[in-house]
Formats: sequence, structure tokens, C-alpha cells
Amino acid sequence: MIDSIEWTLLSCIVCALVAGISTYLISRKLHTANCKLHIQKAHTKAKAIEYEAEVLLNEARMRVKELELNAKMHYDHEVAQITKQYESYISHLETQESKNKQQLDSMIAEINIEKSNLRERKHHLEDHIAKYQKIRNEYQQKLEEITQSLCHIASLTREQAKEMAINRAMELARQDIATLARKFENQAKEEARKKANYILAQATTRYAGEFASERLINVVPLPNDELKGRLIGKEGRNIKSLEMVLGVDVIIDDTPNAIVLSSFNLYRRAIATRVVERLVEDGRIQPARIEEIYERVKQEYEDRVLEEGDDIVLKLGLGAMHHDIKRLIGKLKYRASYGQNALGHSLEVAHLAGLIAAELGGNVKLAKRAGLLHDIGKALTHEYEGSHVTLGEEVCKRCNEHPIVLNAILAHHGHEEIRTIECAAVCAADALSSARPGARREVLESFLTRVKEIENIALSKCGVLQAYAINAGRELRVIVNADVLSDDESVILSREIAKEIESSVQYPGDVKVSVIREMRAVSMAH
Repeated sequence: MIDSIEWTLLSCIVCALVAGISTYLISRKLHTANCKLHIQKAHTKAKAIEYEAEVLLNEARMRVKELELNAKMHYDHEVAQITKQYESYISHLETQESKNKQQLDSMIAEINIEKSNLRERKHHLEDHIAKYQKIRNEYQQKLEEITQSLCHIASLTREQAKEMAINRAMELARQDIATLARKFENQAKEEARKKANYILAQATTRYAGEFASERLINVVPLPNDELKGRLIGKEGRNIKSLEMVLGVDVIIDDTPNAIVLSSFNLYRRAIATRVVERLVEDGRIQPARIEEIYERVKQEYEDRVLEEGDDIVLKLGLGAMHHDIKRLIGKLKYRASYGQNALGHSLEVAHLAGLIAAELGGNVKLAKRAGLLHDIGKALTHEYEGSHVTLGEEVCKRCNEHPIVLNAILAHHGHEEIRTIECAAVCAADALSSARPGARREVLESFLTRVKEIENIALSKCGVLQAYAINAGRELRVIVNADVLSDDESVILSREIAKEIESSVQYPGDVKVSVIREMRAVSMAH
């Protein structure tokens, strides 16, 4: 029994060992199979990764080739453009060089023609001089023959004929002496006005006003040209609003960083200039903003002209004056007549009238007041119809101004007779201020025209080399050719020029004609 049990245990142990070995072998086989499977999967993944890497490498190579191709195409395109520009520039330079060469050739040809013409003129002039000398010699011979014939016919000697000619010349000179006597007689009659002339001279030398010619345009600078488009606005709304509200012409052209405002009314143009400057500073440019700034600037200018009128009245010491007239005095600064500023002219007349009235024993204060207000109507001529005399009289009468002021306003243009010393002083001062050289453009132009006419009269005479009108046209200096005219002929020439100036030129006072003849003898010692 025990043996059977042992046998059974032994059998169980053997079975257990066999089972364990079998299990170990089976598990080992399974593990080996799993390892092979994992190895195979790893190989497969490695091949896939290797394939993907090769694909990416091929794609990178393709992209590199494409980039190289694009770079080469861009390089070829740039080279072609630069070559084309270079060829165009070379062609332009060649064309410009050809044009310059043509112009240079043309200028050289013109210079050669001018040289040829100058040579011809020189030869022609030399021929004329030779002919003139020949004619002069023939004239002297003929004159000698005529003189001898006259002496023979008249049975007179040369001395007797010379004496008769001198007597005749003295008779003719007596006419000139009589003319001079009448002239001195008229000057003697003017001695009664000597004191007045002295007063005018003193007043003129004690005051000198500045003259400024007003322009018809104002140039407004801009920070950049972009603001031009904003000033024009969409469909031109802003520029239309500017011209309608400001009452000026707004000119926007190709001028860099600037626009032009044009108007004959200086006051309106000054307001418009300030409005545009404010709009440029503000940056908000639209019709509503334009009207707002315009009203603000207009009120500022109204206050400013009133303040300027107050200052002028206070400086002149004229006392109380209606504020409407003060405002008009300030507005005269923005009014010009024949290029002369109206306010500057009125102040000049006021000072001169005060000086003249003081010398004549008149009321200096009233003379200054009348001189300041004599052209007050010019501040209204842009707004109302009628002459400045009528408008000035109406506004001063409405403001209860002194009758002397009203008389000066009407009398300085001949609308009424002069009634007082103060009015006469204002009229004289107005004439002095308007007629002085440079005060008004048309006076200066007529002065230059008169001077030119005097010079042309002298230059038209034979033998005259140069002529200069000096001392404001009161003296004419004539330089003659000493080879053509003698001393005696120079005297005759001066009288001829003086007579022609008297007959053909309108001028104040006297014109002194001085004929200058210089003879130079040059010799060389060898």
C-alpha cells in the first residue's frame, strides 16, 4: 500500500515536472514568436520611416531647384530692366548731347554772323565818317567861297561882315533877354507866396511817410501738399464753401506747399488769409467749420480795426470821436489808391496839415482831424455805391463831425470852395502826399516817361554820344563827340535842345541843358 502511494506521488511529481517543462517550452516558444513579430514590425516601421525620409528629401530637393529657378528668373528680369534703363539713359544722353551740339553750333553760327555784321557796320561807319569829313571839308571850302563872293558882291570886308553878323545875333539875343525879363517879372510877382512856399517846405522836411505798394494776392504756406486735397474737399465742396464764405478766389495750383488767395479787397483778403491759416492749424476742414472760424476771425478783425482806430485818434490827440468813424479809420489800413495805402496817406495828410495850420495860425487839432478824415469814404467804397467824397461826407455828417471836416472832405477834390485855413492846409497836404515821387505808381510812371523823353530829344541830335537827365529831371547833361562838333556848335546844340524841350515836353520849373565837349590828344614818343 505504501508502495502504491509512493508510486502515485512519484507519478504526480513526474507529471508535474513534465507539465512544468512543457509549459516552459510552450511559453518560451510563444515569447520567441512575439519577439520575432516585434522585430518584424520594427523593421517595417524603419522601412516606412526611411521611405518617408527619402520622400521629404526629394521634396526638399525639388523646392531648392524651384527656388534656384525663380531666383535665376528674377535675376534675369532685373538684369534686363537695368540694361533697358541703361540703354534708355544712354540714348537720352546721346539725344541731349546732339541737341546741345546743335544749339552750340547754332550759337556759334549766330556769333559768327554777329561778328560779320559788326565788321560790316564798322566798315560802314568808317565810310560814313570819311564821307562826313569829306563833306565837312567841302562845306568849309564852299563856305569860304560863299564868304568871298558875298564880300565881293556886298563890297564888304570879312571884318565888316562879321560885325554885321554879330549885330544881328545881338538883336536876336535881345528877344531872349526880353523873355528872361518877363520870366523874372513873373517870379517877382510870386514873391507874395514866398512865405507859403517856406511853410510847405518846412512841413515837408519835418515829416516823411513810408510808402508801401499793396499786392492783389496773399500766399498761404502749407505744411505739406496733402492739405491741398483736403482744402478742395470731396467734389470740391470745401473750396466752394471757402470762396462763397470768404468772398475771395482760392487758387490751388502746382506751387509746392502753398495756395494763393486773390481779391481786390485788402480787408476781405486779410480775413480770408487768417481763416485758412486757422483751418490748416486745426486740421478739421469742412463747410460748417469754415463758417464757424470765419465768424470768429471776422469778429477779431472788427475788434482789431476799432482798437487801431482808437490808438490813432489817441496818438493824434483828436479827442472824442464816434466809434463808427474809428472803425472806418482802422479799415483804411486795408484800402489802397493807386498803390498808396489809404491809412498811411491819411496819417501823412493829418501831420502835414497840422504843421501847415500851425505855421499859418490855424487850429492844429481841427486840421489834423480833417486831414485824417478827408478820405474816410474810401473805407466804404467796396461796400456801397458812390464816390468816396460823397460817402465820407454822409458818414461824417451822420456822426456830427465839425463843419471844417465836412468842408475838407468836399473841397480836396473840388466839390466845394475852401472856406477856412484848416481846409486849405488839408488840400495842400493832400496834394503834397499824393504827388511826391514814389507815392503813387502813375506819378512815378509819368515822371520816368518825362525823363526818358528829355534824354531822347538830346540823343536824336547829330554828334551826341550820351545824355543823362539828373537832379529829378531838372538838369540834362549831354556829352558830344569832339571830332564832330566844335565849341561854337556845342553852344548852338544846347540852345536847340532847350527849345525842343520847351515845345514838346510838359515839365514843372526849369530844365538846365549842359553840353559837355572834351577833346583828347594822345601821342606816343618812341
